Amino acid sequence: MAKQGLEARKAAAQLLNAVLSEQRLLSEVLDRRDGPLVGLAPAERARAQSLATTTLRYLGRLDAVLARFLTKRPPPAVHNILRLCAAELLIDGIAPHGAVDAAVTLVKNNRRTSHFSGLTNAVARKLVADGATHFDGQAPQHLPKEFRQHMIGIYGREITDAIEAAHEQGAPVDISLKDASRLDEFADRLDAVVLPTGGLRMYHNAQISALDGFDAGDWWIQDAAATIPARCFGDLKGKRVLDLCAAPGGKTMQLAAMGADVTSLDISNYRMKRVRENLKRTGLNAELVVADAMEWEPEIQFDAILIDAPCSATGTVRRHPDLPLLIDQLNLYALVELQQAMVSKALKWLKPNGELVFSTCSLFAEEGEDQSDWLVDEDNGLTHLRLSPTDMGLPQDAATPTGDLRLRPDFWAAEGGMDGFFVAKFQMNA
Repeated sequence: MAKQGLEARKAAAQLLNAVLSEQRLLSEVLDRRDGPLVGLAPAERARAQSLATTTLRYLGRLDAVLARFLTKRPPPAVHNILRLCAAELLIDGIAPHGAVDAAVTLVKNNRRTSHFSGLTNAVARKLVADGATHFDGQAPQHLPKEFRQHMIGIYGREITDAIEAAHEQGAPVDISLKDASRLDEFADRLDAVVLPTGGLRMYHNAQISALDGFDAGDWWIQDAAATIPARCFGDLKGKRVLDLCAAPGGKTMQLAAMGADVTSLDISNYRMKRVRENLKRTGLNAELVVADAMEWEPEIQFDAILIDAPCSATGTVRRHPDLPLLIDQLNLYALVELQQAMVSKALKWLKPNGELVFSTCSLFAEEGEDQSDWLVDEDNGLTHLRLSPTDMGLPQDAATPTGDLRLRPDFWAAEGGMDGFFVAKFQMNA
């Protein structure tokens, strides 16, 4: 077996261990400078991340199949390698010999697990023979019990089931163009489809940095739903706009491409490095500020402020399937308080007649509809502005009764869905 292929699988197993045994978010592990992907070639990094993500996405179903072939659960390191093997065989369609040989080799090469190589070989061969019979036909796996019950309380059982199905489908690659007039051109160049919201969507797997137009800075990766908050503003040419909690920079690039004079603020210097790199690649400009929004004081007021607030990120489960597994770590009350404190602080920086867009990539009403209601009820000088989903290429179902936008993963289900988002717009009274 090629060493690179084995190294990618080894890294994927380490990613699973970090999430399932150490209870760490996959995104945090991927961002570590000493993480499992360090030293891998770009294609192998992508393969390791993809394999770990796929395994986490289908974890419940894969474990149900493995349980049929195990008399007792093996040590976590062995179990995770078997999970990866099952994902390769039952989901990715990898050649049986390669997947089985890789699993056995990984177990054998670790002195702590080497005595499980026989078990690994036996279970892997049973997966080849009978795994698909037990895997196919399983219903989409449910969210963890408390998470699911909370969702049912907000959306009802039918919509929650549809959201769970969307989570299991994963997410295509969505692209935002620097120059929207080149939409059709890049649809052809990238073999992508044009979305109703104005971006592109690719359904084929590819190394992003190798795609046509990436090095030239013609586009960036951004989920269709994530583009909506910035699009809620009107003409921004020449206006001073603050992008609060800006990393990894998709909205900053959107605002800059719209002609705004952008100040981009984030608390993380490491994450802001990605914003800086993306701006350099695309040739777009913004003033970058690394600071805590609760302590920072600008020298000017802004014509518009976009607050994509820190949140539970429950709207991104289809791209981050580790989130439901770590939901018990979530302090929703603290996040709600932080969001309100951040908005209250930002209102001091907004000019009269200036516009505020508040958004979260959350499916929880506490971080969306309830926050909008709180802003309406507060004596803060704001006027609540209604948003039209159809004006932005969204389904009418995205409109809330009060005129905000509630985007769900089950929207555009046949086309690959979208992230869950909440968006509300306000204007400061003169």
